[in-house]
Amino acid sequence: MDYVRDAWYVASWSHELKDRLIRITIMGENIVLFRSSDGIISALEDRCPHKSLPLSRGRIIDDAIQCGYHGMTFGSDGKCIRIPGQDNIPETAFVKTYLIVEEYNIVWIWMGNKEKADTNNIFKLPQFDDPAWKAHQGDALYFKSNYLNVAENLVDPAHVSFVHPTTLGNPEGENVKVEVDTSGDIITAWRWIRNAPPVGFFQSFGNFSGNVDRWHYYYLHMPSIAVIDFGSASSDLKIKEEERHKGVRVFAIHLLTPVSETECIDRWMHLRNIQTENDEVGASMDAMFRIAFDEDKEILEAIQEEELNSSSRKPVRLAIDKAPNVYRIRIKKMAANH
Repeated sequence: MDYVRDAWYVASWSHELKDRLIRITIMGENIVLFRSSDGIISALEDRCPHKSLPLSRGRIIDDAIQCGYHGMTFGSDGKCIRIPGQDNIPETAFVKTYLIVEEYNIVWIWMGNKEKADTNNIFKLPQFDDPAWKAHQGDALYFKSNYLNVAENLVDPAHVSFVHPTTLGNPEGENVKVEVDTSGDIITAWRWIRNAPPVGFFQSFGNFSGNVDRWHYYYLHMPSIAVIDFGSASSDLKIKEEERHKGVRVFAIHLLTPVSETECIDRWMHLRNIQTENDEVGASMDAMFRIAFDEDKEILEAIQEEELNSSSRKPVRLAIDKAPNVYRIRIKKMAANH
């Protein structure tokens, strides 16, 4: 599996961390998270160097982790600070630590060389701080699928008509050409469906009485963050591409964390420019997103299962595969350089 280690990944939502130890796995590495009394989050290797019991099976004592087997205690810097029954602490009594940053109620972790970590590179959108937009966190969706297949799905507008026919797509989009731009750091794929009935999502939240012009812009940030800008406006308005703010507009954000070669977690959230003060709208959107994302999950897990079966036949490549193909090439290069 091609992993890009010198990058920021989502370890958890902030609300997942309370007064307990949390075990996570990223790129096959088991990590324990905990929040100290001053609110600072620490991330340590989740394996005691004595008998290998996961430290997450222990408990928090005075902002340190006590192993649940023999009581060895480790501070937030990973160093052992106490061994019951003896005074001397061996130099080898430590665990690996990871850099953690908390922003916008998201816990970010750096998996690579700490000297290369730059907090300026943590993903954010201007709309996070814009009062005209409402940010709403969704779920942490577990996939039995490698993160590359899931990321490819998130830069692929063509699948929407077939996988999400009742929520995010409809038959009117099946033959609409997908445009792709791979010239910049962010891979972009998009298409417009003009003068067509609104899809299920915007039937629920757009209050449209007639046909709409709708768009999907898929932005894939390396190595595994996707932003899908989608929305609709009445066809009578004849809005231009740069006028999407005039319509009902939603950003669906997918923060992918690779767990193993065949697993990943998609923490998803949305930003919307409608009914920003109505929390019930956020909950209703979540319900529809869950339907759509479960449809993706079913497809992608079936693909993963089939890929584990050996086959001598190479996949057929289509015109719509340009963005995913460029993505795979870039991931290989990034992983090789880390």
